[in-house]
Amino acid sequence: MGRFTNKGEVNEDELPSTLQRSDEKAKKTYAATLESAEEQYGDGERAHRTAYAALKHSHEKVGDHWEPKEENGPSDSQAAGGADTARETAGGVDANASKDHLYHLAQELDVPGRSSMSKAELVDALQKANDRETRNARKKDS
Repeated sequence: MGRFTNKGEVNEDELPSTLQRSDEKAKKTYAATLESAEEQYGDGERAHRTAYAALKHSHEKVGDHWEPKEENGPSDSQAAGGADTARETAGGVDANASKDHLYHLAQELDVPGRSSMSKAELVDALQKANDRETRNARKKDS
């Protein structure tokens, strides 16, 4: 079964669970990029990394799903540098967003201690909160 139905709609069963809980633009961006990347690289990790990289230019991970970013662009220094850049990723958190935006997301996800955190600490705490929310959502989905 393909990533798209014969009507051009995204086949949600073929998407990661975090994308199944996201908006249509996120689903289509990931699915279309993955299809194209699989044609070029085959069905493997590189194709999936490429699809996530495209998704992270327009969306950020918030809890157990992806939401549109305030501004399009790379989400962290790894995304800005490309595949050969040896830097850690921010796991879907838009590390280039303002500290105020990151603080707002930390409020949404009820991150403890957020008011005294630096921007880098907020990014790290949001990554952990997102991972926790995704784990909990996947348990509910099972």
